[in-house]
Amino acid sequence: MSNIATLEVEGKKYEFPVLKGSENEITIDISTLRTVTSGITTLDAGFKNTSSCKSAITFLDGEKGILRYRGYSIEELAEKSEFLEVAYLLIFGELPTKEQNAKFHSDIQKTALVDEDVKKILDGFPKSAHPMGVLSALTSALTAFNPKSVNVDSEEDMYRAIVKILGKFPVLVAWAYRKEEGLPLSYGDNSLGYVENFLKMMFELPNEKYKMNQTVVKALNKLLILHADHEQNCSTSTVRIAGSSHAGLFASISAGISALWGPLHGGANQAVIEMLEEIKEDGGGYQKYIEKAKDKNDPFRLMGFGHRVYKNFDPRANIIKVSAEEVLNDLGIDDPVLDIARGLAKEALSDEYFKSRNLYPNVDFYSGIIYRALGIPVPMFTAMFALGRLPGWIAQWKEMRIKKEPISRPRQLYIGATLRPFVEESKR
Repeated sequence: MSNIATLEVEGKKYEFPVLKGSENEITIDISTLRTVTSGITTLDAGFKNTSSCKSAITFLDGEKGILRYRGYSIEELAEKSEFLEVAYLLIFGELPTKEQNAKFHSDIQKTALVDEDVKKILDGFPKSAHPMGVLSALTSALTAFNPKSVNVDSEEDMYRAIVKILGKFPVLVAWAYRKEEGLPLSYGDNSLGYVENFLKMMFELPNEKYKMNQTVVKALNKLLILHADHEQNCSTSTVRIAGSSHAGLFASISAGISALWGPLHGGANQAVIEMLEEIKEDGGGYQKYIEKAKDKNDPFRLMGFGHRVYKNFDPRANIIKVSAEEVLNDLGIDDPVLDIARGLAKEALSDEYFKSRNLYPNVDFYSGIIYRALGIPVPMFTAMFALGRLPGWIAQWKEMRIKKEPISRPRQLYIGATLRPFVEESKR
């Protein structure tokens, strides 16, 4: 294969290097295009065909259903690892030793306390405020309580900032939930693991002892791992773009939270439950909605089926499907909405229309079911997603800053009016 690509425009030929990634992915390096062509750019709406960076963090092959963090398969990590181990792997490049893992957890615990004044900011929100808006604001506010900018050339400075956000972020997520529910705020329990502590901060009631359910711990641990990174998606790209201006870690992650909030990104699992509620209100007959989804003239679409990146199957869904069943069985949930979800998934997986088009239940479908079973309100679903995605955002920000990537500045194809004279108000 030639390592040169030739572009011909208006009779002139230009050559650009062809690069190959470690998984044999091919990309054409057009970083000098505007310079050598005196102003020509490419148009790629949504950047679907554009590699915005070189990254060593996550490999994704949508056609083959492959997802790997730092070379480790998502299947092995979900089966054998804990969330903080995976966070360490994503951020620092290797799985931690027993000593490194213990120190990482301990250092995170030491930074978990949130300044009491943050409560005043939280108090300013009405109970009706969406948890993602609250979470974005509180994360950004951490900058005010940690005003010293991170020296990205100092490993110690970087490490301190990383453990600080990993320690405080689950507290902020739990506070956003408890604010909505009208519950007193909790600072957690440092005798517990990261996931266990988060569950206790979320669900402990002031008048009774919280009972830890290991099936729930196991399921949430897997869900967080499955969501930890996903290559250059919308929110991750937002974190990198914000960070490219040398915005700090907390501010960049706050920007990522806002990007994740959208229903086309992190809000997808919320859309699943809203769809199931709609089917329930219509009598619960999901077969009718199967037929509606197959009718090309019907605007209805099954939420949580198929994926814009994974063309055959979502490897994360295969893993979390088992956990969803374990949670439902262990908790003995009697919920007609979840019964509809089970029936819908079974029907779609056996229907030739869906099978031939690879419209399989994806990770958003099953994560919505698990969150519903745990009693987490629908507006909190995306905040739970953010907790899982936090290590990926940190890793991507760290990689971008250490490599000293230039500030992001996309170009455009201007299609507006050409130069025209100003028209006086009386003549308009």
